[in-house]
Amino acid sequence: MGNPTIRDVAERAGVSKSLVSLVLRGSEGVRPEKREAVLAAVEALGYRPNAAARSLSERRTRTVGVLLDDLRNPWFVELLDGLNTRLYDNGLHMLLADGHLNRRLGEDLTRTFTELRVDGLIAVGTLQDPQALRTAAGRVPTVVAGAREPVLPGVDIVANDDEHGARLATEHLIGLGHRHIAHIAGHGAVGELRRRSFEATMREHGLAGTAVVEQGDLTEEGGYRAAVRLLSRPQRPTAVFAVNDMTCVGALSAAEETGLRVPRDLSLVGYDNTYLARLRHLWLTTVDNASHDVGRRAAQRLLDRIDEPDRPGEVDLATPFLEVRGTTAPPLADS
Repeated sequence: MGNPTIRDVAERAGVSKSLVSLVLRGSEGVRPEKREAVLAAVEALGYRPNAAARSLSERRTRTVGVLLDDLRNPWFVELLDGLNTRLYDNGLHMLLADGHLNRRLGEDLTRTFTELRVDGLIAVGTLQDPQALRTAAGRVPTVVAGAREPVLPGVDIVANDDEHGARLATEHLIGLGHRHIAHIAGHGAVGELRRRSFEATMREHGLAGTAVVEQGDLTEEGGYRAAVRLLSRPQRPTAVFAVNDMTCVGALSAAEETGLRVPRDLSLVGYDNTYLARLRHLWLTTVDNASHDVGRRAAQRLLDRIDEPDRPGEVDLATPFLEVRGTTAPPLADS
């Protein structure tokens, strides 16, 4: 005998095929005795729904398009792990695309995803052309993860609380006794939130006059160049809060090339708590951006949005925390 079909289940349970489909989809509108009869028939026959047939009948492909800003940034790894675990538990699979490979980005990549008839779309990180998501979001349930833009109707945003994280980093340095603190900033809404929080925290502690901001670009090279400019100032900072770990690694290289020892001569704090920060050679003090939790929450938001596409968009912020390692210490007495 071949594999049992939905018809076999219906005949054994004494119900229609459409009622079997309702039970298998977990529909609420089925009488308990009918549901029990169907489930007993499924068990007795060893029936397993065919995924391809199910996706045709439900008009779903069981896939989710995940659009990354730049696959090279290591903080995505844990976010994707959180994302994939929750999606997989719900029978969905990720299709991954790297926006960095195509800076015309989104138009092409989001269109590709919609043509593949994905059940949902998750944009991860600060996209170069955030508005490219607008068209896709009008056609398919969409969530933004690990970024704070674009703000679109019907699109959820899931991220860590960047303002709180930047405050943790800045207050850690102030608490160690640093007064001349610099921030290497990033771009986009996330970069802006972290920079503003750094400036506000310095101001609240009466240190607005010694706060310095140097622009970076979220890369190691950008961090290196910004740190070289900072360290050549007449009054060089004794501590630097970098917008992310990649930037912080660049600043560490610049400090070492300048003959400064970290943390004896210069304290450094990163942001994201990527695997780079955990490498023993680097051992960066950094803000953990709760990326695994953000990924898990983003997946759940998408599942909810697939069920209720017309819900208003919401912002869901996970709480970051400070991970103190080996790159921060009190300033030297004469600094």
